[in-house]
Amino acid sequence: GVVLLASYAIGRGLGLSRTVALLVACGNSICGNSAIAATAPVIRADAEDVASSIAFTAVLGMVTVLLLPVLVPLLGLSATGYGVMAGMTVYAVPQVLAATAPVSALSIQIGTFVKLVRVLMLGPVIFFLSLAAGKESGRRPALHRLVPWFILGFLAMLAVRSFGLIDAGLAEGMARAATVLTILSMAALGLGIDLRRVMRAGPRVTAAVVLSLGVLVAVSYGMVVFLNLATA
Repeated sequence: GVVLLASYAIGRGLGLSRTVALLVACGNSICGNSAIAATAPVIRADAEDVASSIAFTAVLGMVTVLLLPVLVPLLGLSATGYGVMAGMTVYAVPQVLAATAPVSALSIQIGTFVKLVRVLMLGPVIFFLSLAAGKESGRRPALHRLVPWFILGFLAMLAVRSFGLIDAGLAEGMARAATVLTILSMAALGLGIDLRRVMRAGPRVTAAVVLSLGVLVAVSYGMVVFLNLATA
């Protein structure tokens, strides 16, 4: 929540429109492209705003995946601390897996868990944005806009797995399929980057996204230190 508000304030301070500032804030603070795509119809963002926001989060997401592991030796992070930091910083779930895989299996597990909890923020954020948009327009927001459908799907699968309704053999097969789908997702993120849109977005959007990412990294590291997880 702190990072979301800070990112929005940075965008507005740099002169971005309310719509673009919200897209950048949600993309940086929650889950990158998915958050932008879920937020855009709620706040009635136009295609150009969505395209520029997604392009930047995709590019910076790749840069973060490559550079974040360097912080492990520089900051003396433990596997647990790095997993928490990666889960709080990296945009997409596949990117978290890519950023934590070079460090340790424990980092992968913790980073994925923290990231999935972070993704759940999208539900209440979209809910309140939908209510605000409905209040401004005087119309009641549609039910499907209040809560993104994949959040409900995630919670349903979490419950099914937790109650042991999926046997071990089927779970193993689903895990292998998830690995393949994760690889495809990483490739799709790369293929979805259009550098021409990035260049057209302008310096203010660039500055807003970069500064927001800096705040996100700083807050994430601060939390790791506060929880005494920075070192082994």
